[in-house]
Amino acid sequence: MAELVLYGPISQESWYGDEVTPKQLSDDLAAMGDVTEISVRINSGGGDVFAGTAIHSILKRHKASVTVYVDGLAASIASIIAMAGDKIIMPKGSMMMIHNPWTFAMGDAKDLRKTAETLDQVRDSLITIYSDKTGLSAEEIIPLLDAETWLSAAEAVKKGFATEVEEKLSIAASIRGNTAMINGIEVEWSKFANAPELPVAESDPKPKEPEMKVINQDLRRKRLELANKL
Repeated sequence: MAELVLYGPISQESWYGDEVTPKQLSDDLAAMGDVTEISVRINSGGGDVFAGTAIHSILKRHKASVTVYVDGLAASIASIIAMAGDKIIMPKGSMMMIHNPWTFAMGDAKDLRKTAETLDQVRDSLITIYSDKTGLSAEEIIPLLDAETWLSAAEAVKKGFATEVEEKLSIAASIRGNTAMINGIEVEWSKFANAPELPVAESDPKPKEPEMKVINQDLRRKRLELANKL
């Protein structure tokens, strides 16, 4: 079985080397040759919606059977990528999040209305993907998007966003400041409106004082005691 590891932000281009891009995924698939089964491991807080839908389409078009594993988090457009799986497996402690697409915009009223119309069109395409996979109607999916819905593995299976809970594995997650650490991947947690609370990561322990410093302090104390006796 061939394996694709999609860890990190979803992007059209790679700027820092840790992004997941459609081109890289397409190149990786081509290098695998004639495979019949593909394992796709996802741990991502999302990213560029068009890059994500492109990756979803590439995986759906491939003739191989696709099994998706959510190795921590499939949030935002990363959840759309997960929908490309013939099977979608989530360990205990993993999460999936779906919400409406959003963007930054500037310009006059005409420009902003055009941006809003584009976002509505994008949302419609995402609803179709979710509906095709889950069997839920658009009327059932829209409230989930509006609420920025976070799903546990069991909830995702119940609603049709996943097919199986992997009981043998459990995902570790914690937060420090505005950043969550989920199975080794950093995710900016403050950007989400309805993110669940995570355990607070322990602060780094204070370094121990060097043993020589302790010895010197003890010698100074003994000298003072001796001086006081003279």
